[in-house]
Amino acid sequence: MSAVILAVFNDYETAYHVRATLVRDGFPTDRVELTAPCELGRVACQPAQSVHDKCVQYFRTLLKNEGEEHYPEMLAQRIDNGAATITVQPRGSIETVRATEILQEAHPSDVVAHDLAKQGWERAAAKHSTKPWIQHVWIEDSPETHCIYCRLFPGSSH
Repeated sequence: MSAVILAVFNDYETAYHVRATLVRDGFPTDRVELTAPCELGRVACQPAQSVHDKCVQYFRTLLKNEGEEHYPEMLAQRIDNGAATITVQPRGSIETVRATEILQEAHPSDVVAHDLAKQGWERAAAKHSTKPWIQHVWIEDSPETHCIYCRLFPGSSH
């Protein structure tokens, strides 16, 4: 697991709205996770008997660096007491800054940052303007088929 920002909220409703804000802002749903007593999310998939132990296992997979050993138990206890967490896996400094802004605007009771120095790629597109590779490889330039949509849906305007 790479970079993670984990925020703890005292109530589910706030965490629910923060997750919606992150997704509306463009964060993919597979990189934003809500964990609460009423919505366990990925925690439910852990192979433990109790919810508490499932939470400890889940948070241990996220926070396993030296100095983070106490967080999984502490976070599981917070979930036991009705708190909710939002976990964001940002990719790059821009997403890290934006996720931090959104989380801080909601006034979390605690925030844990993990491996923020280990950032993955930040763009899915090239920095410079080029012809899309799919168009370049599969579609020859012509007045009738200047893009993939013209090829897939001949006669329609888009």
